[in-house]
Amino acid sequence: MDGDFRTHFVREPSAMKNHPALVLNADYRPLSYYPLSLWPWQEAVKAVFLDRVDIVAEYDDYVRSPSCRIKIPSVVVLKDYVKPQKRVAFTRFNLFLRDEFCCQYCGSRGELTFDHVIPRARGGITSWENIVAACVPCNLKKGSKSLRRANMSLRKPPKAPLAEELKNTGRKFPPNYLHDSWMDFLYWDTELER
Repeated sequence: MDGDFRTHFVREPSAMKNHPALVLNADYRPLSYYPLSLWPWQEAVKAVFLDRVDIVAEYDDYVRSPSCRIKIPSVVVLKDYVKPQKRVAFTRFNLFLRDEFCCQYCGSRGELTFDHVIPRARGGITSWENIVAACVPCNLKKGSKSLRRANMSLRKPPKAPLAEELKNTGRKFPPNYLHDSWMDFLYWDTELER
C-alpha cells in the first residue's frame, strides 16, 4: 500500500496540488476571504516543522520522508497574530472586487476593463473615486465623453473601499473548491439569521 501511494504521487505530482491548507490568523479567522488564504501543502508542512502554525484539521492523505510520516494539513492556524491591513491597495483586482465583478454601467459580468468616470482627456485622475469596472461595450460607448453626453449612469458612485468592506464583498465569491474541513472557519464571524 505505501509503495502504491508514493508511486501515485510520483507519477501524478498534480495529485498533491489538490491538498491546499486554509490559513487562519491566530484569532481563527482566515487571513483573507478573496482570494481565500490558502497555502500549498508543501508550505503548510514546512510551517508545521518550523513551529509557526498549529494543525487544526487534516486530510486523510499522508506525506512521507525516510524518517517520518505526517497527515497533510487542511486547516492551519498561525501561532503569531498578523494584524490586518487597514489600507486597501489600489489594484485592478481590488477595483473589480469592489464593483463585484460587474459593469457599473449595465451590470453585465462579461469581459471587464476599467473606465475613468471623468475621462483623463477632461482632467479625470486615476483614483478609487474616478475609476469603475466596465464591460468592453460600455467602455467603448462612453469613450472620452461625460456620463451625461454618453447618456449613461452609474449603478453606484465609486469610492475607496474600507478593508472590512472588501473582505465582506470577497465572501460573496467563494472559490470553486471548498474542503469540508474549512467550512467551520469561513463564516463563523457573520451574524446569524433570526
